[in-house]
Amino acid sequence: MLIHEMTEDECSTALGQAEFGRLACAHGNQPYIVPIYFSYDGKHLYGVTTLGQKVEWMRSNPLICMENDERASHFRWMSVIVFGRYEELAEGSEYDDTRTRALEVLQKREMWWQIASVATEHREQRPPIFYRIHILRMTGHRATPDATEAPLDAHIVKAVVR
Repeated sequence: MLIHEMTEDECSTALGQAEFGRLACAHGNQPYIVPIYFSYDGKHLYGVTTLGQKVEWMRSNPLICMENDERASHFRWMSVIVFGRYEELAEGSEYDDTRTRALEVLQKREMWWQIASVATEHREQRPPIFYRIHILRMTGHRATPDATEAPLDAHIVKAVVR
């Protein structure tokens, strides 16, 4: 397997095609990671959620890390890591333009609102919280099969497609 470092443009393209990732935040010395749905506009990640541990922790420490990956086979995969800063988009005139932009970007994803509007088994429905992640930097790696693995990879991909 050959592992290649992705350029910033390749990372950006991958994020533009993705809508799901894993968000990591920390409070004190304790990390916390959760799956999230997001939309990307080339500069920021946008999301909508409800009040819970993730939001409480990001309010106290806005530095986050988000990972997105795609796996076609053992030999063919990619992973992008975003380092960023959480910003809550509160209601009010100060955030009107930003919330409008967030809605434009989020609405490109099917059922973007669902996560924030569905009550869970153990809690009542809560008002949605819109947020964006300011991307400070991103890195990525992708793997491709080497010459000896390519025939095996082709066989695996063909079997999966069937």
